[in-house]
Amino acid sequence: MLKNLLAKLAKGSLVQQILIGLVLGVALAVIAPSAAKATEILGAFFVGGLKAVAPILVLVLVTNAIAQHKSGTQVYIKPVLVLYVLGTFAAALVAVLASFLFPTNLTLVTGDVTQTPPSGIIEVLKTLVLNVADNPVKALFNANYIGILTWAILLGITLRHASDNAKLLLNEGAESISKIVRWVIRLAPIGVFGLVASTIATTGLGELLKYAQLLMVLVGSMLFVALVLNPLIVWWKIRRNPYPLVWQCLTESGITAFFTRSSAANIPVNMALCKKMGLHEDTYSVSIPLGATINMAGAAVTISVLTLAAVHTLGIPVDIPTALLLSVLAAIGACGASGVPGGSLLLIPMACSLFGISNDISTQVVAVGFIIGVVQDSCETALNSSTDVLFTAAADIAERRKAA
Repeated sequence: MLKNLLAKLAKGSLVQQILIGLVLGVALAVIAPSAAKATEILGAFFVGGLKAVAPILVLVLVTNAIAQHKSGTQVYIKPVLVLYVLGTFAAALVAVLASFLFPTNLTLVTGDVTQTPPSGIIEVLKTLVLNVADNPVKALFNANYIGILTWAILLGITLRHASDNAKLLLNEGAESISKIVRWVIRLAPIGVFGLVASTIATTGLGELLKYAQLLMVLVGSMLFVALVLNPLIVWWKIRRNPYPLVWQCLTESGITAFFTRSSAANIPVNMALCKKMGLHEDTYSVSIPLGATINMAGAAVTISVLTLAAVHTLGIPVDIPTALLLSVLAAIGACGASGVPGGSLLLIPMACSLFGISNDISTQVVAVGFIIGVVQDSCETALNSSTDVLFTAAADIAERRKAA
């Protein structure tokens, strides 16, 4: 009987297997915390596998897509970019409104924040521009997706005039990398089991309860963006019920991203989902890795909510123009988060500077962010990464309908 049950589970969908891994992970953390901590290696192995394969996947797939591109074939990058910008700014506005409706006080604490936050928006944009001109080997080594995309596009353009044999070899290479990615993704249930068990066993739930209201505003804003705002944007684009598409993206991309806590690590998952949905490969091979870098609705929410929580705690009055400016700053700054776990938190001091909050205080706000990071960063990444697929699919469907 057990053998039949295991065989049935093995043949089930990946989402079902991930949910089973989630439940088993929670159960192990509650029953045997010490044993649960030892499962961290399973989660680390899975996330490490995704991060290892993602840079080379992006380089090969984008290069191949551009090299194989034939004149007259439609590529829908511009509409996707418009949705990325619109979605990120709208998410920042939602977070600002939520912070006004549910003002939160912080118990500011000092924390161990080893990274140095950027001094201003100019530094964020400067870093973004310099990433374009990065050494290709260094870009692959550091998973700099802006640099990888730049080199992939340039290589693809030059290889468009290569011989058929060269293009065939490139295509075979892309197929081989994609197959490796599918093997790594099949490890998701085991990886999620290890990540959940070790995280709950290590962090516990007591520490998070101290910041219950802050988490409610943060997670509530992200849920509103995922379940109300994004569907509205998608409906505006495709003019039909958006929820089947939204639900598929949340379950098949968002769940994995929730546990990996890295948009970059979720790139292979999103690529596989786009292929499953039958989207235009020339489009998603560029828009997905680009989205992992610049489509940061969740990061915009985090920056806005935590900054305004600090503002409310200190009793600083905020007018509407300043709040709108914060939304713009959060949306632009979020592009610098680049899919790194906790990256958005390091941009909070920049946003706090709008209100004259000292670096000492803003660093304490960052420390609070790291305390709640196990929930905040997971929800943020799930929103960011699932939206990459959602907006790519919406633009693809809308443009194909126009062309028909």
